[in-house]
Amino acid sequence: MAHQHNFTIQNNAISVADHSIDHIAQMLGGTPFYVYDKQQIIDRIDALKVLLPPQVKLHYAIKANPLPSLVHMIAQHVSGFDVASTQEMLLALQTNISATDISFAGPGKTEQDLRSAIIANVTLHVESTNELSSIQTIASSLNKKANIAIRVNPLFELKASGMKMSGGSKPFGIDEEHIDTILQEIDHTVIKLCGFHIYSGSQNLNADALIECQKQTLSLANNLVSLAQQHNHKQLIYINIGGGLGVPYFSHEKPLAVDKVFQHLTSALTQYQSNLANIEIVIELGRHLVAEAGLYVTKVIDKKESRGQQYLVCDGGLHHHLANSGNFGQVIRKNYPVRLEQQHTPIDDSTETVSVVGPLCTPLDILAEKVTLPTANIGDYFIIFQSGAYGASASPVNFLSQPALKEILL
Repeated sequence: MAHQHNFTIQNNAISVADHSIDHIAQMLGGTPFYVYDKQQIIDRIDALKVLLPPQVKLHYAIKANPLPSLVHMIAQHVSGFDVASTQEMLLALQTNISATDISFAGPGKTEQDLRSAIIANVTLHVESTNELSSIQTIASSLNKKANIAIRVNPLFELKASGMKMSGGSKPFGIDEEHIDTILQEIDHTVIKLCGFHIYSGSQNLNADALIECQKQTLSLANNLVSLAQQHNHKQLIYINIGGGLGVPYFSHEKPLAVDKVFQHLTSALTQYQSNLANIEIVIELGRHLVAEAGLYVTKVIDKKESRGQQYLVCDGGLHHHLANSGNFGQVIRKNYPVRLEQQHTPIDDSTETVSVVGPLCTPLDILAEKVTLPTANIGDYFIIFQSGAYGASASPVNFLSQPALKEILL
């Protein structure tokens, strides 16, 4: 079954913002490249915001795709950013988003990371007692109050999640059962406790699992607010409930029923208004906003047969798109949805089963295994869908000193 996507097909060729793949390649001086469809991202954000209750604000997790032009564009449509490094923070600060609406998470922030965030008035998500101590020391030395939220590792987990970030022993956040202790350790003279961060998992396509997790998250958030008030933290601003909304990558996966998830969130919030009415609920999304709006485009530069198996060799590979190669968390490698765009006029509608590989001298450099495509020639474009998140920035782009990758937002 053909992959369902939102790109326009004109004359049997994909078009992005009225530009054909061949035209984009010519503009950029060749392949390989990533191209991102601005309007698809805006449409996705707008559709989500219609479903969200007014109390819930949408933040973008820059880690999913930190291309500066894309981040600046998204800043016009969301309420805040989540960053995972000083470099991402500096990028976020260049946009129209207020520093207080930028949160800095990650279990291994350096002293310089902490110092830079405090100076910039960015909210630090505290992940350990040692980190809290460091923040208090630095804030005192700067004669500033640091904005923090406590990242909580809850007892529950997000079931059916691609990556589990909570439950059991985890390097992320502070265990739920230790929150009372850490609240007592906060020095009110140098710390402003803004809220809590409860992030349980990512890449989830199971609406019921997400609903159950949201239910537990809001219950925990309600208890944490009460606990904070007992320790004289009465001015909490927000609770970040993470995201976890996935996108379908493989043929057996179905799109998430997002409307069902957010309908539950709306009704669930009404149960906790006595404690949470004046607190902003933040949902933090990355992949779900950008993944389906991106294409990775490479060109067939050779075609060969080896003992009965046909191969297409392309000028791009795992050094640009590690996730597609199966080396970014997949246990059993599966093909992303792909497309071949012929640059010659085909004689007929013939197809062939081929494996598509990149230019690197490693058997791991796989773009697609044993896929049926129109009969290919050297010079044809090979396109990988679902490539807008965790692509270039999550890949070993310097491996084997291959030519630099190009990216463009259209």
